[in-house]
Parts: sequence; structure tokens; C-alpha cells
Amino acid sequence: MGVKRSLQTGGNLLNLLTSILTVLSTATNYWIRQQGGHSGLWQECTHGVCSNIPCQNTLAVTAACMVLAATFSIVSLGMGMRIWCHEGESLRSQNAIVLLFLSGLLLMIALIGYTAKNAWKPEVFFSWSYFFGWLALPFSFLAGFCFLLADMIMQSTEAISGFPVCL
Repeated sequence: MGVKRSLQTGGNLLNLLTSILTVLSTATNYWIRQQGGHSGLWQECTHGVCSNIPCQNTLAVTAACMVLAATFSIVSLGMGMRIWCHEGESLRSQNAIVLLFLSGLLLMIALIGYTAKNAWKPEVFFSWSYFFGWLALPFSFLAGFCFLLADMIMQSTEAISGFPVCL
């Protein structure tokens, strides 16, 4: 397995991990824990009773960014798997790279906004759903860099393939 193929494999594995973490983070209600309950982007649970959270601007932006980040990550995973499965063809990974970096940017916006809103509240502790979001962030950027390097290797190989080489 060559360097390009290894980078594509690494990018796909990192992207799979990003997708799983982002979906889990977005779908679960353990972003913060407080006395007697926990809450997430969609629901607040107090003493075992869960109810929908009324619309708040910061929370709505966070939820929208998380849903978009998860969607972009899953779409780029499909693109990356297509590139990986069609080894003989010279498929470029520019769209997957853009989606992965965009997914990372959306994750960063969502998590920084949520942190700024809730970090100052007393008796509130961030929980595992929130940390899954932060854990997905570097994996998204690393997956994008893996595909970027693989694409650069493919471009350079195509560029020098027409030149006569005398050794």
C-alpha cells in the first residue's frame, strides 16, 4: 500500500470517527449536568422527567451548526469511501476536503458558542456529549489534511508522469 492509499485510509478512518462522535454528540442530551438533571441541545431532563427546551438563539445556532457538521462529515465519508474504493481511477478529493474543513469550522462555531453561553453558570458541569463534540473537532481537520496530502501526491504524480526521466 502506497503513501497515497495510506493517507486515504487514514482520512476515511478519521472521518468515520468524526461522523460517529458528531452524531452522538448532537443526538444525546448530556451536554451539561446540573443539580438533579442534565440537558442537551434538544431536551432538558430534571429528576427523570425530560421536556423540550424552549427556543433560544444561541442554542438554535449551536444545534444548526452541529447538524450541518454531522451532515457534511457523513457526506464527505461517502465521498472518501468512493475515492478509496475506485483505486485505479484518478478521482480528486477536493469536495471531501472542503466538506471536512467546513465540518470542523461548524463544530468550532457551535462548541465555542455553547461554551460562551454556559461556562459562567454556577453549578453547571459540561458532560460527555459536549466533550464528544470537542473530540470530533481535531479528527475532522486531521481527516481533511490526510485527503489534502493524498490529493497533492496524486497531482504531483500526474504532473511528472509526462516528463521523460533519464537516470
